[in-house]
Amino acid sequence: MTQEGAALLSPLSLSSAQVAFTGRAEGDMGHSGDPVVTVRPDVADRRRSAADLPWTWLRQVHGARVTRVEGPGDGAGSRADAAVSAEAGCALAVLTADCAPVALASPEGVIGVAHAGWRGVLAGILEATVAEMRALGATGIEAVIGPCVRPGCYAFGPTELDQVSGRLGDTVRATTTAGDPALDLPAAARAALAEAGLDPLDIGDVGTCTACSPHHFSWRARKEQQRQAAVIWR
Repeated sequence: MTQEGAALLSPLSLSSAQVAFTGRAEGDMGHSGDPVVTVRPDVADRRRSAADLPWTWLRQVHGARVTRVEGPGDGAGSRADAAVSAEAGCALAVLTADCAPVALASPEGVIGVAHAGWRGVLAGILEATVAEMRALGATGIEAVIGPCVRPGCYAFGPTELDQVSGRLGDTVRATTTAGDPALDLPAAARAALAEAGLDPLDIGDVGTCTACSPHHFSWRARKEQQRQAAVIWR
């Protein structure tokens, strides 16, 4: 469990791209349960304050579908859990409370972002994202895992834990601060990215636990409906 002192809104450099992770201070970036393509004006304003470009946001379904974005704002509202693009001026975003947002970029200018909850990781969303980026010409891909629930706060059912560890190895097994079986979601994301061919040294992690951090929304810890965003652009 790691708790950062503040939301990571200041853009991080990742290969050829910029990445921003929002938090409570930047406000709700979600839809408040309304999955229509037209985003409310207040939400649109908050999104522009994080990245002033047309956002490609997704109707996330905890699956392995990846949307290819061919221009700014293309594919907004797609039913998918990841987006990739080789075009400049595109802002690719996922919304999370406790699932892991993963941003990816390559020196060739190919970028991607994925919503990696345990079901999506099990379904292969990260491997699918890397494969789509490579199809667009990416070679040496770098990734960073954003704020998400950490194992100390993530008690997990034994059947589901067996499923994830059976696919990605025992490094995903952990215990909570109370001593209960837990899933290490960042470890699962790293294992999936490594399976996709990323060098472990090219996988970063901001280290923030959404359940612990007062600066982030968390459904698991506080049943909050609001969502923070991970957005990548170049």
